[in-house]
Amino acid sequence: MTRWEADCSRCAALCCVAPAFAKSSDFAVDKPAGRPCRNLGDDFRCGIHEELPQRGFRGCVVFDCFGAGQRITQETFAGRDWRSSPELAGPMFALLPVMRQLHELMWLLTEALALEEARPVHDRLETALSETDRLAGGDAGELVGLDVDAYRQRVNGVLRKASQLARARVGRRLVDHSGAQLIGRRMRGADLRGASLRGALLIGADLRDADLRRADFTGADMRGTDLRGADLNGALFLTSSQLRAAVTTADQT
Repeated sequence: MTRWEADCSRCAALCCVAPAFAKSSDFAVDKPAGRPCRNLGDDFRCGIHEELPQRGFRGCVVFDCFGAGQRITQETFAGRDWRSSPELAGPMFALLPVMRQLHELMWLLTEALALEEARPVHDRLETALSETDRLAGGDAGELVGLDVDAYRQRVNGVLRKASQLARARVGRRLVDHSGAQLIGRRMRGADLRGASLRGALLIGADLRDADLRRADFTGADMRGTDLRGADLNGALFLTSSQLRAAVTTADQT
């Protein structure tokens, strides 16, 4: 397990308490922010973990904190939790969305550093990774006050450059669907090699049998995206949570 993978056994179930849930196709109930989910046990374990999709909690299945939860619990708050130390509840819950974004950035930077084509910017990537890790290890009060959106925008510059370098190997004019509204779009069998799908809304899109080699999936919303038969070999920045949200075959997950 890497530092950017969630380890629920070392977390105080922050994702089951801190966020608000709205009753929808992703969540079976409404839940206010800061209130424990009704399925959370005294041991910080989900009582229906193996049945989440069937019980109407698909949103829980596709959530990924990238290891932020255990870092907050074990490092920032030195192993304490919001139940045994109720005064920590507010600070812990407020920190989760900030730490999650920093850990997601570190996952992206680590993935970019593994790209041979991105070698020209490896120094910048390593600097950004080190700086982000330093920030994430800081004081809780300082972190909550961090303008994480502005910081992400700054780091995204080198991530975009790494993506461009990696996608250029496709050797063709690259399709740009960055931020595109592609909800329900029929793209079965499409040639999307090296395409930018950063931030695209692919909810319910039909990408069966599409060629998605070296396509960039950073931040794409892939709830219900049909990827059966699609070629994802070498796809960039495609997370396990995105795959869990999509419709796939066993060999694609």
